[in-house]
Amino acid sequence: MRFRKCVGPLVLMGLLAACGGRTDGGGFHPNGQATDDDSSAAPLSGAPGSAGASAGTTTPGAGGPMPKTPQSALAAYRGYQLTYEMAYENNDPSLLNPVAVDPLLSTVTRDINEIRAQGYIWRFHNVLNPHVQGTSADGSTVVVLDCIKTLGSYKFSAKTGRRLGSYRGGTAAYQATMRYSDSTWKISEATEGEKC
Repeated sequence: MRFRKCVGPLVLMGLLAACGGRTDGGGFHPNGQATDDDSSAAPLSGAPGSAGASAGTTTPGAGGPMPKTPQSALAAYRGYQLTYEMAYENNDPSLLNPVAVDPLLSTVTRDINEIRAQGYIWRFHNVLNPHVQGTSADGSTVVVLDCIKTLGSYKFSAKTGRRLGSYRGGTAAYQATMRYSDSTWKISEATEGEKC
């Protein structure tokens, strides 16, 4: 059975981030940074790519003003992908507010809330290979193409932590629409294509 898309069936222009998974050092580290042997160690809130569900931590791709360049849009896209993984791991769609806008934000929020109501979480990791497909004349919209490789996805009980199932992964083409507003890039729309 093919793993269901995390954000449900999208017929939007832009990127649909797929689900995947990875474990390191006996625990799950969606930002790719395993903690020291001491399991109480946590990533620093200011570390690149680090983010957590607790207050005072930094969301990847969010922060101060970003340049209105295609390269900055690619960086924001990567930040969205990391945040997307964390939102599903924590069943917390509010993590996406700094990196996504409607209509995609509402779609992902509904999906995460449905998953939380069913009592489980998804842990996954995607390997990205994005590039700019094009930009609008005023530079406020950048379309990003990607071939995302899902390393694997793991379904866990939110109550017991017991693994309930898995998806081995695969590749898929994605197209993301990044919009520049208020000095920052956010993903607004997404579509999934064929295997790449």
